[in-house]
Amino acid sequence: MPVVELSPKAALVVLDVQEGILGLPLQPHPAAQVVGNSARLAHAFRAAGLPVVLVNVAHGPDGGAALQPRADVPHNPPALHPEYSRLSPELAAHPDDLLITKRQWGAFTGTELDLQMRRRGIEELVLTGIATNLAVESTARSAYEHGYHVVVAEDATSTFSAEHQEFAATRILPLIARVDTTDAVLAALMAVRA
Repeated sequence: MPVVELSPKAALVVLDVQEGILGLPLQPHPAAQVVGNSARLAHAFRAAGLPVVLVNVAHGPDGGAALQPRADVPHNPPALHPEYSRLSPELAAHPDDLLITKRQWGAFTGTELDLQMRRRGIEELVLTGIATNLAVESTARSAYEHGYHVVVAEDATSTFSAEHQEFAATRILPLIARVDTTDAVLAALMAVRA
């Protein structure tokens, strides 16, 4: 369903657009597109006086904070390096941005994201980032369960296979969010400002 309007009580949440993830092979959208579209949205949200939340994932210097439960397909976090959790320079934090560090896929679990959104009266979250079927989908599910309206800017997300992106964007996310393009979200944001 296309985005027809955006709430004046919206916030942008950018997920895991960070050095340790941007170098991974992403599909179908390259890292530069995810970063560029996320940066365009961040600039527009700031100009509209709406919150921008920059979320990174960190597992600690020794990787000890990484999730390690048993699974059929084990998840082994990539080798950590000192710059792993550093946000992309193109998304350099503005003084009013909220910075959230998470330890798992979703941005709500174990963080103060919900608290900070409620304190600001936020009712709708626009999500971008990596990976669509992991961080974005997990955060969208939690946001939905917390009662937020959710919008996903699909061309500002990517993952590790085109099939996973397509399944998340067409099968899962539409059940809990509105999925559209960066340009459509920007147009909706302009309508809110008018």
